[in-house]
Amino acid sequence: MIRLITANVFRFIFLVLFQVFFLPNLSLYNIAVPYIYVMFIILLPVNLDNFWIFLLSFLIGLSIDAFSNTIGLHTAACVLMAFCRIGILAIMIPKGGEFFPEPTIRNYGFRWFFTYSAILVVIHHVFLLNIEYFRISEFLMATYKAIISSAYTLTLIIISQYLFGSRKR
Repeated sequence: MIRLITANVFRFIFLVLFQVFFLPNLSLYNIAVPYIYVMFIILLPVNLDNFWIFLLSFLIGLSIDAFSNTIGLHTAACVLMAFCRIGILAIMIPKGGEFFPEPTIRNYGFRWFFTYSAILVVIHHVFLLNIEYFRISEFLMATYKAIISSAYTLTLIIISQYLFGSRKR
């Protein structure tokens, strides 16, 4: 349990700092912007209480908002993502068989992790970018940027899972 808490605290700090200081330089022509910090919410333990999921999602969104000078945009998107995560996990977690507390690519396999992550990342990005633009006339452009950014973010998440994921299954 202590290992899990320590790993998540380290992941929280690393992802916030990585998002704030490094990833703004990796945007592709200001169309695809990676938001890798959502990986923190994706990788929270499956059996974590809903209160902690919402609180941690709120805190990571607030941290990103504080550094990027956006007032509540990332916080709202993260809390929505946390809300959707609960329902998605209730549907997607295999019933019976072996249970793994961490939803990683090594524990549940590529197809399961890709589907789970893709749904959450698209929800986060579409909501975030449409709130950022907040105009009906910009809806299609914001959604286009959200889809492209989602693909970019998802690619980085999958690569990081293979590079830094735990070796045990």
